[in-house]
Amino acid sequence: MLPGFRILPGYFDRAAQERLLDEIRAVVSAAPLFLPRMPGTGKPFSVRMSNCGPLGWVADADGYRYQPTHPVTGAPWPPIPGLLRDAWHDLCPQAPDPQACLVNYYSAEARLGLHQDRDEETFDAPVLSVSLGATAVFRIGGTTRRAPTRSLRLGSGDVVVLGGEARLAFHGIDRIVKGTSELVTDDGRINLTLRRVGP
Repeated sequence: MLPGFRILPGYFDRAAQERLLDEIRAVVSAAPLFLPRMPGTGKPFSVRMSNCGPLGWVADADGYRYQPTHPVTGAPWPPIPGLLRDAWHDLCPQAPDPQACLVNYYSAEARLGLHQDRDEETFDAPVLSVSLGATAVFRIGGTTRRAPTRSLRLGSGDVVVLGGEARLAFHGIDRIVKGTSELVTDDGRINLTLRRVGP
């Protein structure tokens, strides 16, 4: 495993998960989930998305990018919930404040192929990822697509940090483990990814 990769099982206890889920429901009420599409092909993702924070990540025919407004409503993104900002300050104390929090909703059939988080202007700050709901089979490799990979299970309340050499590690979600969600209905999983976009 690359230096800078950390997994913190059960970082958020059940009570904190419930509070965080309520806050994310409020985020999605203000900034509804949308279906991103692959640049070039227009093929839809299997994961629906929203964002909170000053910037939000979007994908469409024009490419991958960060922008300050929702691609459908045109409204600014809502603020990042306090529980997430507190986790960032606890686990990434040397990093500037996060500028974006991507909200990914996985249905029981959703997947996310191996990819790097590299649409940011700087890779100095870690990426922090929070899991809520169904268990996911998470795959992580090295900084090249051909590097060996390892699969791990991420449960509700777990947090992953990709920093240092692991900041540009290829990673993805192979599958959602059915029957494992006691928090999100219909075997759903919510992933919250905090990033610093600029210097």
